[in-house]
Order: sequence, then structure tokens, then C-alpha cells
Amino acid sequence: MTQAPSVATGLSIDGMTCAACVSRVEKVLRRVPGVQEARVDLMTRQAHIQAGPEVRAEALMAAVERAGYHASPIGRPEVAERLWPVLLALGLAAPIMLPMLLAPLGVPMLPGWAQAALASPVQLWFGTRFAVAGFKSIRAFSPSMDALVAIGTWSAYLLSLVRVLRDPQGMDALYFDGAAVVVALVLLGRHLEGRARLQAGAALAALHALVPQIVLRRSDGVDREVALAALAVGDLVAVRAGSRIPVDGVVVQGRSDLDQQALTGESLPVPAAEGDAVTAGGINLSGLLVLRAERLGSETMLGRMLAMVADAQAQKPALQRLADRVSAWFVPAVLLLALVSFAGWMLIGAGPAQALVVAVSVLVIACPCALGLATPAAIMVGTGMAARFGIVLRDTAVLDRASRIRTVVFDKTGTLTEGRPELILCQPADGGEEKVLLGWATALQATSTHPLARAVRARGAPAAPATELVEHPGEGVCGVVAGRQLGLGHAAMLARAGLGPADLPQAIAASVQALQARGATLSYLVEISPRPCVLGLLGFADTIRPTSINAVDSLHALGLRAVLLSGDSAASVGFFAKTLGLDDAVGGLSPADKLARIRALQADGPVCMVGDGINDAPALAAADLGIAMASGTDIAMKSASIVLMRSDPAMVAAALDIAARTQTRIRAGLAWAFVFNAIGLPLAAMGLLNPAVAGAAMAFSSLAVVLNALWLRRWRPFGAGASRPAPGGARYRP
Repeated sequence: MTQAPSVATGLSIDGMTCAACVSRVEKVLRRVPGVQEARVDLMTRQAHIQAGPEVRAEALMAAVERAGYHASPIGRPEVAERLWPVLLALGLAAPIMLPMLLAPLGVPMLPGWAQAALASPVQLWFGTRFAVAGFKSIRAFSPSMDALVAIGTWSAYLLSLVRVLRDPQGMDALYFDGAAVVVALVLLGRHLEGRARLQAGAALAALHALVPQIVLRRSDGVDREVALAALAVGDLVAVRAGSRIPVDGVVVQGRSDLDQQALTGESLPVPAAEGDAVTAGGINLSGLLVLRAERLGSETMLGRMLAMVADAQAQKPALQRLADRVSAWFVPAVLLLALVSFAGWMLIGAGPAQALVVAVSVLVIACPCALGLATPAAIMVGTGMAARFGIVLRDTAVLDRASRIRTVVFDKTGTLTEGRPELILCQPADGGEEKVLLGWATALQATSTHPLARAVRARGAPAAPATELVEHPGEGVCGVVAGRQLGLGHAAMLARAGLGPADLPQAIAASVQALQARGATLSYLVEISPRPCVLGLLGFADTIRPTSINAVDSLHALGLRAVLLSGDSAASVGFFAKTLGLDDAVGGLSPADKLARIRALQADGPVCMVGDGINDAPALAAADLGIAMASGTDIAMKSASIVLMRSDPAMVAAALDIAARTQTRIRAGLAWAFVFNAIGLPLAAMGLLNPAVAGAAMAFSSLAVVLNALWLRRWRPFGAGASRPAPGGARYRP
């Protein structure tokens, strides 16, 4: 029985304050009939649901509302908590708290009625939100951080208020400071978290803003402004100098340079002329371009990139799933600990007031917010920064795998090389002019679509029009140029002219040996009649990308091995391996052979495969980590966990680096959250922390894990302003 297809739905969730809230919302969503999976992110305040097509968004939102939270469709801009309530709450709490801190200097405490007058607006106005949210969470049998804050602050406030009503001038055993300061500090912490959340998503938000919503559609030679949504595939779009490219398409008119740094991280302008493909998000730097739209909206390269990053941010790594399980029982455990602490202090002879203060401190300091924020904060910043420089981390599992890689395997063609043959040698047999030889060759290749023909035409202009052109499959092409019967092709063309290897001039024979040693492709230009002879030699090879040597050097600096596996000849592969300084290289491999080699290398540790073609897909899928070039095939991109938006092998080391650094920040954030609670809870239970100090520590804990994640915003890929990794790559050592 086949499973019904699932539909992805996204919701914005308001009212979540901690990891316990995340766990509760996920549970209620999964209970909705037809829901297959639900993932909730505390950092983005979003739920991502996979459900059958019969599940309506209204049913999902109703389930969230019944759990005590508010749900709405994704699409509203994220805004931070307003600042004025925070400043007002702090302003009212400060006169109560400061005399306590300055008591050693002789500053007197305010009378009870004055403390009550200052604390009451804070508790009754701002503290009510915690009481309402906490009550809803308790009613749903899933107490949250709001429940802890509400129970703690309202207990301290009401106890103090009763005492003031008995003695308005009294100043002893009052805990208005704890109630008011905790409420104010929690408000401050959430405001700072909101601002940090906006900063964390800034890189991705900048990518969202790359596509203009108003474009110039050309029809009958007239340009008219229309909404981007009104465009259709095949429409002509005019892009003026200084404007952004709105679609993926092909240039049909004009010539310019494009700035694609925001999309790919490439700092140098990219030329664009008639027939060139362009992608949405780039900036037209100079002349007017007219494009034919081929992909729009979410189907563009930018749209697909953003979708992949959003999907990665919605996933939860194993560490976060563990934190969520801990948070599910953490709040009930804290409530029990607070009750035990209260009872314990009563048993040892402390008064109810002192026991209550201890219980309130336990409730306030036990904040699971840090547990819920550590992972999504780091993932959001890390994936956003990676995307800013043209690196798409497609899933969260890549974060852990990247830090364990020991060997990086490259395909050759289109990865370490440009992926197209170029003319590297044009040698006349008689020592004549290269220009003349190239002119004859260009005339013979004027109409051919062969890749070698395009390489010849890119270098020269025909000496004279060729006539009587005849292509001989597997050999080359023959034709008449300036009254001479000429031929251009492989060694078989020599035989067609009645020549053999012995007829090659000495200089040509020496060049043939040198080119064969590096695996180059050879073409002989011969005269067939009236006088058969060798006129010259042309050599073709796939050229190394300018950044390939830096790519290998960067991997070595990280302590990784670099290996080349290719289907090209052993001579060609050997030449590239020696030039680039690779640790190992094997040529003449089929896709099945590559797969076997990958599995053999995995015996020595996790392997990363880098490729861009259909034949690389099996190896990309079999490797512990796959990296694909966005310029490659769709099947290669779908088989890879990391996609590089520009064909630059030097970005491989950068991709592994940002993934490993993000994983490090996740571990550091979770470690901080666990250690904080492991230290803070016993101190509070022993009566060594008052509620105000506990509230400040709690707010600092959440802020610390967010700042830990925001440190990733300083990251830059190698060669883009950041220092190279230190030799030895300690982070990648076992």
C-alpha cells in the first residue's frame, strides 16, 4: 500500500519562550490526524509540518491555539520585542534594587508602601503576560518557562504585599525587588534575544531581498513596468545598468558585466554577452541587457538556494533532539525541586518567607531557554553566513560529518578543470607563422559544432573561406582552402594523406611526445594535395581552474588528504595530480570504479566527494559527505549535502570549515546551557542566590548562547579576507 503524498506547511508560532514550549507545540501538531512530521524552531518561531493533502492549515492552527499559543501563516516580517516596556520595567525596578546593592554605603531601603507602589505596575502590567502564558501551559500539562517565572514572581510579590498591608512602613522580609527585577530582566532578555534573532537571519534576509519585485517587460520593442509575478517563461526582460537581474535567463541583446557577489561570493565582475546564461540576484554594472526569462521565482537558482537553506534550518540535528527530550521533563523537574527546597528549608527551621525565597530562586534560575536556543541560533547564523558566500548546507547532518572528514576526493572535468577543451599548442611544421596555421584550421572548422572546433574558433580567424567541406567521423574534416586540399584531425588523418609517424618533422614529433605525456588531445593539419605533407600540430587540453592549486593547499592546511578519481586517461590524470600537488590520483575509472574506490578510502576514515556531473552522482551519494557545483547537473546537486553556488574548488575547504565551526558553536552553546543549570540550581537550592540575582543569571544564560552563535558572523572563507587555516588542521585531527 503506497503512502499518500505529503504536503509541506509552515506556520509562525507566537508565545513560545523555551524548549519546553517547542516540545509541546510539536506534540500537539503531530496529534492532528494526517500529520506525518512536525518540527518547531524556537529561534525562528516557526513550525514546519509534513502532512497529507487532506490536512488544512486551519486545523493545524486550531491545535496550536488549544495548546495556549498563537499560530499564523508564515510571511509576516520578524520584529524584535519593543524596547519601551523593558526600559519602563527597569526604571520602576531600579529604585527598589539599588538601595539593597548600596546598603553597605549606608543607603536606606525604601519604605514598604513605596516598594509596593513601584513593583505593582511591573507585576500587574508586565508580569501578567507570564501568568497567562504559564497558566495555559500548565492547563495543557506542559509547564513552560513562563510558568516558572509566573509562580516565582507572583509568590514573592503577594507575600510582600500581604506584609506591607500589615505594616506600610516596614522594610524587612520584603521581596518586591526579586519580583520586579526578575520580570524586568526577563523582558530585557527576550528583547535582546529578538534582536539577536534578527541579526542571525540578516544574511539570509539579504538574499531574499536580491530579486526586484518590479521589472521591465519588453513587448513589441516597448519596455513597461510590471510586477515580477506577472512575468511568464519566455518573456523578454530589460535590465538597465545598476539594476538587479530578476530572473534566470539568457542574454538576447546587449553586453555588460555582472556583480554576483551577493549570490555566489565571487568578488570579480562576470562578463555577460549575447547567448550567455545569467541568474537572478546579480547586478548589471554597465550596459543595457535584454534577457529571455527561463526560470522564475522559486525555480531560479537563487530560489532553489533559499529553499535548500530554509529546509536545512528547519531540521534538527541529533544534539538538539537530545536537548528537546531533556527540556520536556526539565520544567516539571524544576517545579518538584522548588517544592522539595521549600520543604527542606522548612524542616531545618527556616521561616516560610526564607523557604519561599529559596523556592522562588530555584524557579527563576532554571531557564531552559538556553537549551532551546543553542542549536537553532548556531544553525541559523552558520547556514546564513555560508549562503552569503555561495555555500548551501542542505541538511544539519552535514555539520557533524564535516568535522570528521579525513579525505577529499575530486572529480577532474568541470571540478578541478574548466570542463571544456582549450587550444594549448599551435605549432607550424616549417617554423612559419602560428597565425597562418590557425587561419587554415579555423577555416576548416568554421561550421563544426565539435568542442575542439569551438576551441579553434576562439583563438583564430579564417584565412579564407573553405569549400567542399567533408566531415569524416572519427578522423576529422577535409576541405579546400585557397586552392589547397587540407585535412584536420586525429592520427587517422595522416593516413588519409598517405603519411605516417615517420613523416612528422622532428620538432612536431617532440611536441607530440610531450603532449601525450600530459594526456592532451592531438590534431594534425595536413595537405592532402597537390603535395601531401604535415603542415602543423594543434594540441588541446582541459585547463586547470585558477583556484584549483589553492583548493588543494587549503585542504592540506586543514590536515586533509586530496585525491583525484577520474575517467580520463592515466597520463592526463597524472599530469594534473603532479601540477596540483594531490596526494593520490587514479584515471580511467568508470562510475562503478569510482564508487568502489570511495568505499575503499572509507576504510581509513570519512570521505568527502566533490563532483558536478551525472557520472558523479553515485559517488556523491556513497561518500560520507557530497559537495556539488551548482553549475553541474541537477542529479549531482540532489545527491550532495553541500552545494557550491560558483564553480570554485577553493570553496570546498571553506564549506568544510563553516560546517565544522557551526557544529562547534552548537556544542559550545549546549554545553554552556547544561553547565549553567548544573551550577545554578544547586546554588539556588542552598539559598546562595536571591531571586533578583537568579533572574539576572537566567537572562545572561540565554543571551550567552545567542552571542556564542553570533560569533559565526565574523567568519569569512579563505581568500575572502580571512586568514588561511593554521597548518596541521587541529580541528580535523582524530
